[in-house]
Amino acid sequence: MASLKTPTLKNPPLSLSSKSRLPSAFSATFPNNIRFARSLPQRRFLIITASAASFSNKPTVLVAEKLGEAGLTLLKQFTNVDCSYNLSPEELCTKISLCDALIVRSGTKVNREVFESSGGRLKVVGRAGVGIDNVDLAAATEHGCLVVNAPTANTVAAAEHGIALLAAMARNVAQADASVKAGKWQRNKYVGVSLVGKTLAVLGFGKVGSEVARRAKGLGMHVISHDPYAPADRARAIGVELVSFEVAIATADFISLHMPLTAATSKMLNDETFAKMKKGVRIVNVARGGVIDEEALVRALDAGIVAQAALDVFTEEPPKQDSKLVQHERVTVTPHLGASTMEAQEGVAIEIAEAVVGALKGELAATAVNAPMVPAEVLTELKPYVELAEKLGRLAVQLVAGGSGVKTVKVSYASSRAPDDLDTRLLRAMITKGIIEPISSVFVNLVNADYTAKQRGLRITEERIILDGSPESPLESIQVQIANVESKFASAISESGEIKVEGRVKDGIPHLTKVGSFEVDVSLEGSIILCRQVDQPGMIGRVGSILGEENVNVSFMSVGRIAPRKQAVMAIGVDEQPSKESLKKIGEVPAIEEFVFLKL
Repeated sequence: MASLKTPTLKNPPLSLSSKSRLPSAFSATFPNNIRFARSLPQRRFLIITASAASFSNKPTVLVAEKLGEAGLTLLKQFTNVDCSYNLSPEELCTKISLCDALIVRSGTKVNREVFESSGGRLKVVGRAGVGIDNVDLAAATEHGCLVVNAPTANTVAAAEHGIALLAAMARNVAQADASVKAGKWQRNKYVGVSLVGKTLAVLGFGKVGSEVARRAKGLGMHVISHDPYAPADRARAIGVELVSFEVAIATADFISLHMPLTAATSKMLNDETFAKMKKGVRIVNVARGGVIDEEALVRALDAGIVAQAALDVFTEEPPKQDSKLVQHERVTVTPHLGASTMEAQEGVAIEIAEAVVGALKGELAATAVNAPMVPAEVLTELKPYVELAEKLGRLAVQLVAGGSGVKTVKVSYASSRAPDDLDTRLLRAMITKGIIEPISSVFVNLVNADYTAKQRGLRITEERIILDGSPESPLESIQVQIANVESKFASAISESGEIKVEGRVKDGIPHLTKVGSFEVDVSLEGSIILCRQVDQPGMIGRVGSILGEENVNVSFMSVGRIAPRKQAVMAIGVDEQPSKESLKKIGEVPAIEEFVFLKL
């Protein structure tokens, strides 16, 4: 696999190196443009920096399926909204190249062709609901497109519909209603079964499944559940027993399905599993049609294995008019109404609109489905460390001499927290972003960082250093090392031979605290000049004067040295980019042995 090369940067760092005799001491005066400290605004971390940077030009959102008015109103405050419903696949591919975001429900297929047709402009796909099986997540990730959903707003609505179908099925409500409207009065034909004391197996104990279980408990049912990822303590808290799939289907009087459609769950209920069920079992599905083999269900109904079924979802929607399953007398059907309450429709619309607008602004999305799933409170805590991680990556790669192949990066996290309490996926993604973006034309974000690194032969390993002390803050420091490369700033090479930079967060602001073996302390904003010099009086004033002459503002300055009057590294934070002439003057200062300008 090809290594990651370091061609000429889009904004290349400038470096000069010289060695001269020791000059006489300079006056230690401080120009007016040097400030050793100042308060800095806390910046918002950007996932999608390209969209965020141009947000003032109002990005365009294509709403391809009906969305609640409250969500549309929110979108229109921040974006240009194109509501185009019932698009054919060809029409969607034609429109998508003009859009920054796409919002769909379950009826629109967002496949690889859609992402390829977008030409890289599509940054966010919002699924107004929970399931995302109609979105090609692999293609979205490869194209750096964030996929967000609305997993909470319709939870109660879907659970209520599941319970409604459960009760309606048990008491033959739909069939009896149709019979009466047809002029018949068949009380004996539609004798139902009671729910009290019956065993309900909830397959999938997520948000909807657990809410169905709560309501079923209130109806006096005995509830069991199968979900390989559900925590046992959460199930016990509402009186639900977690069991194996085999036990669940073999002992249940009623089965309610609440799992996503994946390769593992596709046609999970089939001829083989129906044969293992209790005769007379009743099945409710408000999840995804594809989890049931529909032809096998018809056979199970005809054989009497399944007494009744109540279905809100189907493999093909809408199903064919002559569908044997839909027309079966012992099947109750609804047209995918799980989330169809007035409250849920508005809630989903607002939730997905907020997620899409936030993602376009560059905010971290807690509902992202093709990126590390990080709780909102953790995102808030990690924000300054996320910015630190990206900037350390940018610094490290700019220190690599042109032509060197970046293949191996090691990241060390020093923290007092236990490994299980520190999720570093987000930080690793941002270090990858920082390393790759300055030296390539590829746009990297949280979504495609790992994929992009793999494609370029970049191997990133992580190490955690456990510290003693209070775990109040998530991290004490982050260190980035690039091995087997040459550096344009020799002082950045550590004793073990790697380019090494280290930083930490102070008062919410990322700081560079170490370069190679030299301790420094400079705020990571604007740009940085690193100088290796002979430690002597007047150096700060001399360099500051050169920058001041060009009206370049110095935000921070720090000097790290081995010992007095020996070698030292001076780190200077500047708000503006100095001219080549100013940088050349700095390099010509006799006591400065080498320097490099790094753009953040």
